[in-house]
Amino acid sequence: MRYNDDFLSARLNERKEQNLLRQLHLPADNIDFCSNDYLGIIRNRLLRNRPTGLHTGSGGTRTLSGNYRLIESTEEKIAAFHNAEAALIFSSGYDANLGVLASVPQKGDTLLFDELSHPSVKDGAKITAAQASTFAHNDLNDLKTQLQQSTGNIFVFTEAVFDADGSKAPLEKMVRLCNEFHAHLIVNESHSIGLFGEKGEGLVYELGLEEVVFARIHGFGNACGCHGAVVMGSEQLKHYLLNFCNQLMHSTTLSEQTVATIWESYKILPQLWQERTHLNTIIQTFQDADLPYKKLESDTPIQHLLVNSLEEANHVAEQIKQAGFDVRPVFYPAVPKGAERVRVVLHSFNTRGEVSWLIQAINGITPVREITTSSEDPAAEINAA
Repeated sequence: MRYNDDFLSARLNERKEQNLLRQLHLPADNIDFCSNDYLGIIRNRLLRNRPTGLHTGSGGTRTLSGNYRLIESTEEKIAAFHNAEAALIFSSGYDANLGVLASVPQKGDTLLFDELSHPSVKDGAKITAAQASTFAHNDLNDLKTQLQQSTGNIFVFTEAVFDADGSKAPLEKMVRLCNEFHAHLIVNESHSIGLFGEKGEGLVYELGLEEVVFARIHGFGNACGCHGAVVMGSEQLKHYLLNFCNQLMHSTTLSEQTVATIWESYKILPQLWQERTHLNTIIQTFQDADLPYKKLESDTPIQHLLVNSLEEANHVAEQIKQAGFDVRPVFYPAVPKGAERVRVVLHSFNTRGEVSWLIQAINGITPVREITTSSEDPAAEINAA
């Protein structure tokens, strides 16, 4: 007898009616313009030289029985790579974002975060004791207005590169603004690690801002091609999180196998300069292309085509897929309602020819309004013929 969980149906049916229902799909044979494997570490199976004989589990949380020498030495090496005083490994980027925002800002403090921040940031804002609010995306004037009204210790959260639109945060200007108001800047670099800096150290490092940023959060699930995340800052911040961050204190530590994979990825990143060079070339090719849809300006692998509606986002993505390319529509709540788009991700393994074919496919899309007119108005179809 099936358990009666029909109370879940209402929200699922609402999603279906809005054409927003998400479902799982196995990878297709289409050319990858979707994944976050920017440098091809996953596709090219570059993380196969791990030491053998490592434990598959840690046996506990970090502050109980889950600490071990390999994770401590890996944190030391990661901190040195990014020119940080200390590093602390988390199970995921989601936990790292959530944990920092839930534990560091206190009652009477203020948390300001970019409106296009990752959902984990918005969840962190819901449970933080501080007064939390958003500022308009990359809008320094709006940020300044809110800084002027802030109280207590002030924390500003942004992303070095935003998945929602492929833009970069104006970090240098944000640092100056935060200094003016004695605010603490937290930067998530999950979509910039591996891509910026001579060795892939990230955008904060490339700009020389390591010593003026309160905390950096790097997720390893994108260019690094593995699992986990790290929070970097002072030794004091590390000890604080070990004592007050529930997402760390009450989560089983990553295994030796996983941590060894993380460090293998860090050894590979500096070698991928040719991949970074090629990636920058095809990014420019795509940005320069004449397309029937407006492109958001981006010098990162994350490219977006703006469309007029959810219906058109699904239609455009499906036609591109039928042409042999794997892309995805993006809709609310990932982006505001009315700001639907199609996300195209470029990789170092995408050839110039594949990018040219993708551009041709986008230029060959039949506008959704023409299909709608054809299917709903037979007379119009006859007259057109």
